[in-house]
Amino acid sequence: MTGYGHGTRRYPRSRGRTWFRSRPDRETLGIVGVICAVAGFFVLGIILGPVAVVCGWLAMGRTWAGSRPVPALVATVLGAIDTLLALLWLSGAAPWPA
Repeated sequence: MTGYGHGTRRYPRSRGRTWFRSRPDRETLGIVGVICAVAGFFVLGIILGPVAVVCGWLAMGRTWAGSRPVPALVATVLGAIDTLLALLWLSGAAPWPA
């Protein structure tokens, strides 16, 4: 659409605005964080939990103020719970669920 007299500012998804991206967008980080948090409940919670927290924190824009996307908040909370449960299991305070 940019060849018919329209600038790239009117169409934010046009090639001129998204061709060279240096970092993933916030929605993608939120979804990756949720996937890591849910997978961390089943395998490698000590690794995937902190990854989910970091992805959620970056997806929220590194702040608690303002509006937050739901996947980012879910990733942060589930990742923190996942990390806590993994630490409890490693310390021997909680039995491994069978």
